[in-house]
Amino acid sequence: MAGIGFSYKKYIAVIALQIVMVMTVLDVTLVNVALPVLAGKFDISSSTAIWVITIYQLVITMLLLPVSSIGDLFSYKRTFLVGVSVFTLSSALCAASQNFTMLIIARALQGIGAACVMGVNIALVRLIYPREILGRGMALNAMCIAIATAAGPTIGGAILSIASWHWLFLINVPLGLVAFFIGWRLLPHNPEVDHKPKFDWLSAVENMIVFGLIFYALGNFSRKGDVVLSSIMLVVGIGVGIFYLRRQFHHEQPLLPVDLFRNSMYSMSIATSVCSFIAQNMTMIALPFLYLKSYHFSEITTGLLMTPWPIATMIVSPIAARYVEKHNPGATAALGMCVFIVGVLLLLFTGDSPSEYNIAWRMAVCGVGFGMFQTPNNIVMVMATPVNRTGGAGGLQSTARLVGQTLGATIVSTVFAITASNTGAVATCLVISVIFALCAGVFSYTRTLGHKGELHM
Repeated sequence: MAGIGFSYKKYIAVIALQIVMVMTVLDVTLVNVALPVLAGKFDISSSTAIWVITIYQLVITMLLLPVSSIGDLFSYKRTFLVGVSVFTLSSALCAASQNFTMLIIARALQGIGAACVMGVNIALVRLIYPREILGRGMALNAMCIAIATAAGPTIGGAILSIASWHWLFLINVPLGLVAFFIGWRLLPHNPEVDHKPKFDWLSAVENMIVFGLIFYALGNFSRKGDVVLSSIMLVVGIGVGIFYLRRQFHHEQPLLPVDLFRNSMYSMSIATSVCSFIAQNMTMIALPFLYLKSYHFSEITTGLLMTPWPIATMIVSPIAARYVEKHNPGATAALGMCVFIVGVLLLLFTGDSPSEYNIAWRMAVCGVGFGMFQTPNNIVMVMATPVNRTGGAGGLQSTARLVGQTLGATIVSTVFAITASNTGAVATCLVISVIFALCAGVFSYTRTLGHKGELHM
């Protein structure tokens, strides 16, 4: 009975992880809805209001790998609890903001907390779930993220319809307190290791400079900002990145886990992840322009038409997780990308005036494909790394997702800037999305060649 009780408590601990994952995802989708409200409240332009989103995502990107390394070296549990504490406190500060500067500072603090949580989430899932059912834990992650993505705009709109914008942030406070209490009582500690390398502070600073400058420059290009300044930042970021990479190759336990790239299965998984999220984000960003400007649907209808995708992903992810407990996850992920490609091609050839139904089921096909892909791909990445390096590997996995999403957004902005017609721009984006999805599928299938035994759970 003791063993059963201990196991039960460990699974209850998953609630803490999922509460915070939902909070961190919702804090993008909720605030997106409120940008016009915030612009009016603080008397700022729409382009300035976007900084509420930008600063949050930028800080997360800069800190993911450093906090993941801290988790590996010291404690995933403590890193998570610090992240929850910072995120919850900064949410209260966001709600209490009296001016835009205060709100931006609070949002940056939220990014610090979110990075701590995201950086060790996968490592904690791996410690909680036995190897043979790890896929279920990964699927639960994907399902909660899909739910938050699908429900975020609706929840945000509902809150703004009955309360002030402050409540978009205040709802995090009770949820954060619950997550902290459960995590403090029930989350597991790191496995014991004989030797712990020192934390590499210089690499951490270099990492923040590299990702901060490069991601800010790419975002500025997509927003049509100062081209000269953005170009300088991009060049400086790449230059520092060269020194950063050289340092990582000579470090015992590198912040950027370049040593893991010697494992071909892991390196192919990262390439797969980047390509897949470029494809996903390009499709998700381009389609609303098609629905609004070419098909002339209303904003509400367009929002509803985007919903079948995350809902399908939410439904399929746990099914895929169960399936790969006995079947090859690399091959399953490759099949998922094939289904995703079929969905995108179906959307590309919907005709000039399709019905809402004909669009909705095609969106669902895309979601089914991505649900078949995402969980198996994450499983392959996790299982290809040593347990004591799961934090760094998980941080790089999240970074790969952000890199893919950022590159996808930048490509869409570029295509729309150089293409005369809206319909033509969307079609071009969907074609490019198919190409990246095809690359992801090929990379994923390549992992199954020569690694059949390793890929089975």
